[in-house]
Amino acid sequence: MTDPVGVFVHEKALCESSAIGAGTRVWAFAHVLPRAIIGADCNICDHVFIENDVVVGDAVTVKCGVQLWDGVRIGSGVFIGPNATFTNDLFPRSKVYPEKFLQTVVEDGASIGANATILPGIRIGRSAMIGAGAVVTRNVPPFAVVVGNPGIIVGYQASPVATPSATVANALLGEKAGSKLALGVEGCELWRMPHFADLRGELAPTEFSRDLPFVPKRSFVVYGVPSNKVRGEHAHHTCEQFLIAVHGSLSVVVDNGRSRNEVVLSDPTMGLYLPPLVWGIQYKFEADTVLQVNASHPYEAADYIRDYDTFLKVVHAGQGA
Repeated sequence: MTDPVGVFVHEKALCESSAIGAGTRVWAFAHVLPRAIIGADCNICDHVFIENDVVVGDAVTVKCGVQLWDGVRIGSGVFIGPNATFTNDLFPRSKVYPEKFLQTVVEDGASIGANATILPGIRIGRSAMIGAGAVVTRNVPPFAVVVGNPGIIVGYQASPVATPSATVANALLGEKAGSKLALGVEGCELWRMPHFADLRGELAPTEFSRDLPFVPKRSFVVYGVPSNKVRGEHAHHTCEQFLIAVHGSLSVVVDNGRSRNEVVLSDPTMGLYLPPLVWGIQYKFEADTVLQVNASHPYEAADYIRDYDTFLKVVHAGQGA
């Protein structure tokens, strides 16, 4: 049947909610409880159950066999694959109910693969991709690709510029000290550092006032990072950074709110310049990797932007959007 506001409900579905947007379709054997809120142009497939304290945005696809329990919040443009499982209680017991169920949030544009399991209280960032069968136990950053049990980040979505491997980046950058390679993300560059080699070994010296884009006020090293962990995930209002993998290898994602790219740092003669208002992520650390970070400013907590949505607002405000 079709209701007056353009919502299609199959004759064998049970839709008790009136808070459903125009163009949404609820198919056979689906059950939507009275207080659920569902946006426009959604597709609720067969055998889907949606509990009361659930909010679903616009243009969402929920494939067969999915249950959305109290506390689940789904953004717009989200895809939820067949038999994906959401949870809302960390310590479930029969006939024992928490005072309030944990809230699980899936942000706009994210995709959840078939048979994935999402633990309660998790936030899945915008446009993230959860692989089929993954078990998500921690928050997922925007654009991240997560697979496995437990889920780990293996990549990032939406990089309009091809990710240069370490070999390709080295070739494009060249061997001459002072060479630079733009990464297609405004202001971000790879730099070739001074370096010397002879029979005694190799040397990569740095004169701060000459070889770096700024004179550092602070320097620190990141080491001992498990390969499945992610570092960074923030931007700075004013601080500039210059990253060098002095040992080992890692991948760095750079994002200015309009374009994104990823580069592999695996050579101590190669540095990555990050200007202010660039979202940076470091991951895929090889064992024993040591990352040196030079910063143009002393540590200031207020200079950090740690939430991606806040970062986008700051960037867009600066562009007059």
